[in-house]
Amino acid sequence: MGLGPVMLDVLGTQLTAEDEARLRHPLVGGVILFARNYQSPGQLAELNAAIHALRTPPLLIAVDHEGGRVQRFREGFSKIPAMRELGKIWDTHPQRARHLAQQVGYVLAAELRACGVDFSFTPVLDIDYGQSSVIGDRAFHSDPQAIAELAHSLLLGLKQGGMHAVGKHFPGHGFVRADSHLDIPVDEREFVDIELCDLIPFRQMVNYGLTAVMPAHVIFSKVDSRPAGFSPVWLKNILRGQLGFEGCIFSDDLSMEGATVAGGIVQRAEAALNAGCDMVLVCNKPESADELLHGLNWEMPAASRARLSQMRGKPHPESLAQLYEQHQFLKALDEVAAIGMSNAELPLA
Repeated sequence: MGLGPVMLDVLGTQLTAEDEARLRHPLVGGVILFARNYQSPGQLAELNAAIHALRTPPLLIAVDHEGGRVQRFREGFSKIPAMRELGKIWDTHPQRARHLAQQVGYVLAAELRACGVDFSFTPVLDIDYGQSSVIGDRAFHSDPQAIAELAHSLLLGLKQGGMHAVGKHFPGHGFVRADSHLDIPVDEREFVDIELCDLIPFRQMVNYGLTAVMPAHVIFSKVDSRPAGFSPVWLKNILRGQLGFEGCIFSDDLSMEGATVAGGIVQRAEAALNAGCDMVLVCNKPESADELLHGLNWEMPAASRARLSQMRGKPHPESLAQLYEQHQFLKALDEVAAIGMSNAELPLA
C-alpha cells in the first residue's frame, strides 16, 4: 500500500487502537506531531518507531518545529531561536548570520532526525511587514533578499542534518493582519506588488532546490477569489508554472478558520487536492479526520507519490546521546546557544 494524500495527528504520547486504525487507512500518508505527543526524546523515538512500523512504505512524520514561539519539543531538545534573531544579526554581520542560519538548521534537523521525525514544516519565507501577529518574529526579515539568503543557509543546515525544507506560507502571509487560524484573511494587493516582494524568497528558494511548499489560507482577491491553498491559479499556474517548482505541496491545516470558505472537510480536501496540493493536513479534530477518511475519493497521482517519497528523512544517529558525541554537532550547538547575545559576545564565524 502506497502513501495516501492525508496527514493526520495522533492523540497522545503513544499510539492508541483508534490511532492505529486511522493510520492504516489507505488515504493516510503522514502524521503531524504536536507538543501533546512529547514527553522525552526516548518516548518520542519510540512513538515514531511505532508509527513507521505500521505501514510499508512507512508513513511520513512531520512537526512544526521552527524555533522561537513555534517549537513543539522543548525539554530535552535544544532551544531554537526565533528566525528574527538571525535577521537582526544579518543587519550588521551578513556572513555570520548565514553561518549561524546553517548551524541552526543543522541542530534543528539532527535532533529531530535522531528521534525519527522525517521533516519539519520550516522555514517561514513570509516577509515581516510589521503588522501580522501570527507571523511576527517567525519571519527572518522585512527584506526579501535577506530572507532568501538566510533561508538558503537554513536549508543547507537542514540538509546536513538529514532533513528537507518546507517553505511557507506561499505566496506570503506577512502583509495581512488577520490570523488564518481564526479568520479568513484577504490581501487586496495587485499581483505585481506581491511578485516584486513576497514572491522573491519563494522564487529564489525554488532555484536553490526547495523540496516542499505550504500555501497560505489567504485570499489574494486581485488574483483569485479562493485562498492560495485552494487555488489552481496560485499552485499550478504561478508556483509550478512561473516559478518552476517541481516539489511537494502540503496544504496548511484544513481545520483552520481560513479554510472554511471551501465548505465541509471533504470539500476542503477535494478543493486543495484539485488545486495542486499533494497532501492535505487535518489537525486536532479527530471527528473531521474520520469524516474525511470516510468521504474522500481520491486516486493518488504517481507524481504526488514520487514527490512525497522524497520527503523521507535521511540516515541519522540512533539517539540524541549518539548525536551529542559528535564534535561537529557540539560546535553547532554552542553557536546556536549564543544567538541572542550582543554582537560583541557572539563567536566569530
